[in-house]
Amino acid sequence: MKVLLASPRGFCAGVNMAIESLELALKLVGAPVYVYHEIVHNKYVVEHFKNLGVVFVDHPAEVPPGAMLMYSAHGVSPEIRQIASQRNLRTVDATCPLVTKVHLEAIRYSKQGYTIVLIGHEGHDEVLGTMGEAPEAIVLVESPEDVDQLEVADPTKLAYLTQTTLSVDDANRIIGRLKEKFPTIAAPPTDDICYATQNRQDAVKALAPEADVCLVLGSQNSSNSQRLAELARESGVPAYLIDSHHEIDPVWFAGNETVLVTAGASAPEIVVEQCLDVLREQFGAKIEVRTVRREDVHFQLPKDLRKMAAETATA
Repeated sequence: MKVLLASPRGFCAGVNMAIESLELALKLVGAPVYVYHEIVHNKYVVEHFKNLGVVFVDHPAEVPPGAMLMYSAHGVSPEIRQIASQRNLRTVDATCPLVTKVHLEAIRYSKQGYTIVLIGHEGHDEVLGTMGEAPEAIVLVESPEDVDQLEVADPTKLAYLTQTTLSVDDANRIIGRLKEKFPTIAAPPTDDICYATQNRQDAVKALAPEADVCLVLGSQNSSNSQRLAELARESGVPAYLIDSHHEIDPVWFAGNETVLVTAGASAPEIVVEQCLDVLREQFGAKIEVRTVRREDVHFQLPKDLRKMAAETATA
């Protein structure tokens, strides 16, 4: 067996920042630290932090007054922030800056009187947070067919935004249909789809034609991980989205094929290494790292957390 190990893969800058923030919060205040929704959409990461005393909640009302509540990388709506403030919670905002960018665009367009078409997946944490910025002004579309059904009061005051973790190709198909139907629709100043999402998708597109099967490390509720598996399948390659090496089924392999291995932006490298170990042990796999693009993006930890760390260090 030959393994093509895609690079870039795994953690992006936003996920790194969120995880480092939660690690530092635990160090500074001790358990329990509360997190609104999953810190990132990955089963391994969530279970790791649960074992350290992190409590994941679906509503700020579940957090004791005065406790620390961290917002996940996916962002939250103003309503959630207001409830947290009313409960006197110590909040740390670990929202990915690229998600914050989309929130700010939504606020700007709504203040200018635009109707905003948000391209995304209904119910996703990021979409809920973005729509919460201007619920009266935002309409969600998930497909070109949704665009066909779309009616707006003033087509000259229309803009679109996108969820950061979409398939680039899917988003472009919807954007294309929007521009056909509404030629004057305003676009965000720069692409909303995150650099890491695009890079991981580009790596799969480049490498899948050389592979017989693809393994994507990531969780089922991870939008960007789902897109990686879909892209491989669109290339005609069977693809399996798995959380860990325990889910590997030997029937997927004859043992003499080329296997593409990648990981979604919220999947830790340890789960990749564990899977590679299984492929080495069971199929004698030889690993070949294939770098499609290099990344050097880094996001600072949240300002409040850095201030707290500095005060602790000087105390």
